[in-house]
Amino acid sequence: MLTVIGILIVSTWIAFIEVPALKRKHQIKELWIFSILLLLGTALSIAESSHVKMPSPLDWIMKLYMPISELLNGVLI
Repeated sequence: MLTVIGILIVSTWIAFIEVPALKRKHQIKELWIFSILLLLGTALSIAESSHVKMPSPLDWIMKLYMPISELLNGVLI
């Protein structure tokens, strides 16, 4: 629970530093992207600190290339 609070404090601190500068420069698109990425990063950090099992991107890559690998294995061997 303490790590979740720490993550939220750090995320809020980052937002308080970055958001006013983006608003002052009228960078609305960048503000949206920043907000989405900060929210996604915060959510993933909280999930990781709460020991939620998350799939690895490597698993998806293996599932994508496994049929190609098996095809090449069958042809070459």
